[in-house]
Amino acid sequence: MNHVEFAVQKESIPTCTELFLGFLTLGLIGFGGVLPLARKVIVEQRQWLSPEKFTELLGLCQFLPGGNIINLSVAIGMEFRGVRGAVSSLIGLILAPTIIVVLLHYVYEQFQDNLMVKHLFEGLAAAAAGLLVATGLKMLKPLLRNPLAICVVVAAIISIAFLKISLLVTMLILLAFYSAIIWRRV
Repeated sequence: MNHVEFAVQKESIPTCTELFLGFLTLGLIGFGGVLPLARKVIVEQRQWLSPEKFTELLGLCQFLPGGNIINLSVAIGMEFRGVRGAVSSLIGLILAPTIIVVLLHYVYEQFQDNLMVKHLFEGLAAAAAGLLVATGLKMLKPLLRNPLAICVVVAAIISIAFLKISLLVTMLILLAFYSAIIWRRV
């Protein structure tokens, strides 16, 4: 894939500084899971990727070990600006949260037994779950035009949620299945 194929428009190819600042923003305001916000910023606001390309790239990143958003930041940086872009994106993404987590550790250590603090964290977890569901629904939208992709989504949900098959095994099986079908079409 080339830069033009990834970018929605030629003007939307980001510089290293734009990658750093874009992912710094995500890292600063993406509490409770940055993935829902990442899609909004990368696809809708900055128009670095089309919805389809975002879904494809995220699918690849989910197949790799490590955090999805970290893999995504590196992949986007690499695609647009090579190693410098990958490093810019990664540092931008992790800089603010790293500093905040270190500071919050010291605060939490002082107040961890406080009932209000416990309730606060329960509420944050519920909000994060809602954001993930909303992102999943937005990511499903581009796939609705592809019946084969819908079958893969349904098979993945059944495999993981109901049959309790591991994510890795499910992804390997579905990847082989999907690849075989695509191979026959070509």
